[in-house]
Amino acid sequence: MRVTVDVKGEDSRELELADVPTDAPEPTYADLLREVGLSPHEVSVLVDGRPVPEDQPVESERVTVLRLIKGG
Repeated sequence: MRVTVDVKGEDSRELELADVPTDAPEPTYADLLREVGLSPHEVSVLVDGRPVPEDQPVESERVTVLRLIKGG
């Protein structure tokens, strides 16, 4: 399956799910984040506008990534 990872305000990348390295039985959303150079600690992953756990297997062809804002 081909997955589009849209990092809001930045870039979109298309990944072939079968080519995404993983230690799990199936690639997870955290695996997708690693492929695009992001950490689960700095972003939220959304599918159809709803947050999904990073350790959940990828089930959608389109993923939106929002960077979290840090401040102090």
